[in-house]
Amino acid sequence: MAAASDEQEAVVVTLRAVGPSRPTTLRLPPLLSVADLRRRIAHNRRIIAAEEVRIRLVLRGRTLPHQDDAQVKLRDGDTLIIAVVPKPPANHLRDDDYDQEEEEELKFKIPQTTTWWKRKVFMFLRDKLRLPDIILMALFSLSMKAWIIIAMWFVLAPFAQKYEIGPIYILGTGFFIILLNLGRRQQGDVSAYSIFNEDFRELPGTLNADRIDRDIRAGQF
Repeated sequence: MAAASDEQEAVVVTLRAVGPSRPTTLRLPPLLSVADLRRRIAHNRRIIAAEEVRIRLVLRGRTLPHQDDAQVKLRDGDTLIIAVVPKPPANHLRDDDYDQEEEEELKFKIPQTTTWWKRKVFMFLRDKLRLPDIILMALFSLSMKAWIIIAMWFVLAPFAQKYEIGPIYILGTGFFIILLNLGRRQQGDVSAYSIFNEDFRELPGTLNADRIDRDIRAGQF
């Protein structure tokens, strides 16, 4: 009689797994814990014990709580949707970790030899004011001499506007920047322009009429 009463109390539940698998039915008690339900479903679907904790269940459109001691009330004819959460990839294969590392590498950082007050200012501007890296790069990549020249340029700009020489002032600024970035050749260095080299020495690989004539005479054309 006890076995008959247990058979009457059991309900038949349809199990549908996410993926290309056929639904199955399973007889379950009408009231049981989530841990017991996962264990019975894992046994029925032949899911290994290591993957049992990653089983997610959906009943009547709601995801069942993941707590093991939570109780579930089942009705005859219910349908349980089963999904097994895939394992997360290894740390060295995660795209988000790679993106974070790449972002860290691209962030502007001041040298370790920077003075303490510059480091304080940098931390304040980056952490408190949250200035973009491009602005921080512009602020901390220039020397004190460059900042003095920039300040003088803004001081003299109103006078250039007053005497209506603004275009000349801007053109002169452009030529001044070009001259500052020309650099100086060291002893033995060769200019990129042959006319500036000693005895008009040509650079290796220069293509000119003499080179074409030599190639024709050598039968390379």
